[in-house]
Amino acid sequence: MKTEKKPYIATRNPCKLCAPLGASLVFQGISGALTFLHGSQGCSTYIRRYFINHFREPLDIAASNFSEETAIFGGRDNLLTGLKNVCKQYGPKLIGVATTCLSETIGDDVPAILREFHLKQPSDFVPKIVYVSTPSYAGTHIDGFHAAVGAVVSTLASKRDRLRQIGIFPGLVSPADIRYLKEVMSDFGLDSVILPDYSETLDGGMWTEYQKIQRGGTSLREIASLGGSLGIIEFGHSLKEKETAGTFLKERFSVERFSLELPVGIRLTDLFFELLEKLSGRKTQDKYRLRRSRLVDSYVDGHKYMFEKKAVVYGDEDMVASIASFLLEIGVIPVLCATGAHSGTFEPVLNEIASRYGREITVCEGLDFEEISEKCKGLNIDFMVGGSKGYYIARKMSVPLVRIGFPIHDRIGAQRILHLGYEGTQQLFDRIVNAIIEKEQGASPVGYSYM
Repeated sequence: MKTEKKPYIATRNPCKLCAPLGASLVFQGISGALTFLHGSQGCSTYIRRYFINHFREPLDIAASNFSEETAIFGGRDNLLTGLKNVCKQYGPKLIGVATTCLSETIGDDVPAILREFHLKQPSDFVPKIVYVSTPSYAGTHIDGFHAAVGAVVSTLASKRDRLRQIGIFPGLVSPADIRYLKEVMSDFGLDSVILPDYSETLDGGMWTEYQKIQRGGTSLREIASLGGSLGIIEFGHSLKEKETAGTFLKERFSVERFSLELPVGIRLTDLFFELLEKLSGRKTQDKYRLRRSRLVDSYVDGHKYMFEKKAVVYGDEDMVASIASFLLEIGVIPVLCATGAHSGTFEPVLNEIASRYGREITVCEGLDFEEISEKCKGLNIDFMVGGSKGYYIARKMSVPLVRIGFPIHDRIGAQRILHLGYEGTQQLFDRIVNAIIEKEQGASPVGYSYM
């Protein structure tokens, strides 16, 4: 394993997004919730732009609309007025208040302002309010996402009698992935509470009239019940050694916590299903065994196309790590694994994954896309895996880009990409193999009619 560290230079086209964006996504997955950013209107517009282009759904995000005067003297009045307005106009069940760089920099005491708001308003007028600190200079959109899940759970979860349910914190996955997790849990006879659940709020059907707050999401009652869960499953390599919503539930309510890698590929999916067999006392249904068998068969069918191919994988730490594990599993060498985050956990995780297969790969934290482009020179790669922001690199290098994760803003259907489980792995495998075949077929001087 080769790990490269770089001196600080200015970021150019970052391989990450802002922390409030991640928090906003969590609040979009809670029933009746509205996101309120304490900062400038530009922050909310930026986040809405990414969500609308990726999920292809309209949504509202409120903001306290900082001006030059507010930036100097503080945003207390704007926050109080804004909260009153959204309570009146939207009638939310919960308001998720996330801070931006500007409000954090000037030092607004947001918890104190929220207490003042509660005291000044009638009790039946004020919904639940969850506050999360999300300055982007202290983390990425993934940090904001996990911080918001933690804030929601620590604010709303309560002590309950033990329930036959499992709480799942999936991380930043697609609506299709969330629907898949629901199906799996149901097939194992386990009630589940998935937080956040934006499988309907950000991938719903046609509306007959505009919904100010989209239907769907994890209910406040379900979140409160997490304190009585049989166990909590948290997906993500980067969470293993951190304080998370799962560690809070374990310490406060003695709920058993299970930390798993995102189940992409046969090995990681097997670990997920083995855990569910243990928790439920049931064997895996035949339909999943058959899907696994089909996947193994497809690995054999596609081996001649994939063996020793070289790939670059970039994006969120958790997704990159699981994708790298899957690529090594099918004989592909992920010669460069890159992320814009600085967690310190990325290197050891990738080191462990690569050692399983006796491979040497380069791992880089804190890279922007210009640096990724520079690292790609001389690697002689065959394809790239990641979000849309890396497309210009793939185009420049004349290699396919297999789009996964977030954001995907130059294709339709990003919200319906299934990454997880045997079925998601099957779809991903087929996409990668066909991308390689298409490239080779297109570059052939005779244009083979079959490969």
